Amino acid sequence: MQQRQLGAEGPLTSAIGLGCMGMSEFYGASDDESSLRTLARALEIGVTHFDTADTYGLGHNESLLGRFIASAGPAARARMQIATKFGIVRQAGQYERRIDNSPAYIRQACEASLKRLGVERIDLYYCHRRNPDVPIEEVVGAMKELVVAGKVGALGLSEVSADSLRRAHAVHPIAALQSEYSLWSRGPEDGMLALCAELGTAFVAYSPLGRAFLTGTVDVKALADNDFRKHNPRFVGDAEAANRQLVQALDAFAAARGLASSQIALAWLLAKHPHVLPIPGTRRIAYLENNAHAAEVALSPAEVAELDRLFDPAKVAGARYPDAGFVGIEG
Repeated sequence: MQQRQLGAEGPLTSAIGLGCMGMSEFYGASDDESSLRTLARALEIGVTHFDTADTYGLGHNESLLGRFIASAGPAARARMQIATKFGIVRQAGQYERRIDNSPAYIRQACEASLKRLGVERIDLYYCHRRNPDVPIEEVVGAMKELVVAGKVGALGLSEVSADSLRRAHAVHPIAALQSEYSLWSRGPEDGMLALCAELGTAFVAYSPLGRAFLTGTVDVKALADNDFRKHNPRFVGDAEAANRQLVQALDAFAAARGLASSQIALAWLLAKHPHVLPIPGTRRIAYLENNAHAAEVALSPAEVAELDRLFDPAKVAGARYPDAGFVGIEG
């Protein structure tokens, strides 16, 4: 698989990574053994960027990835870039959250993540969400101490404003900025992608397939009761019907080229900017392989422009999160 750089001075990693969240929570029932097989297959086909967080499954996701790292062995670990995050504090069974960015919590969270992952160093450590009561300089200062101590390799931020990114970068280089970016979530095009390019910061795109809606395979009525998409504004009522029209147009675009809609959606991200690294999530090997193939798909400038028009942001219906999901997201 083609590779891209994680930050101006960071390591090369797979252009398409693997978001591991859905292996533990939010998308219906989980199956650890199946997920472990998917993780192993990912590494086999050249995926080296694995993204998790301490809040996913309240630690379960990191522990699952830790099991895989231990079983894969030192040589495999050396090829992997492990990214995790701190900052979202939740209670079991609840979607609502509070945000903790205090230096004491950052240190505590890092130690807990290292233990669950079973590693000596976290390759990329993100502040998952921002608490505006704690200055970003104080947050990144505490994170920088973890780099100096050898517990963290590089620093990242998630869903922050351009001002926060600039201020953070003045304290310590920010290797990666992670935010939602896809055909139907194009907010980062309003300056953030350009700023990342200016600073030498990689842009890690989460939910690059619109929480699978862009694949054209999601039957909202068949979603499990514990699937959070049942309450996502874009998956409900008139908004879902309007967005379905957009996906049908994407399906036709992809079919005309003998490709899957998911492959077109990922190839569009890779074609838009050389510093974008999508991290689609899946628990299934077939979807994993399908997504990885997108790295081989070359879209022409005319095709990219056509997709831009098809998914004009004004055509997308519904907010990308329910109200609780916007806690800690900066405008």
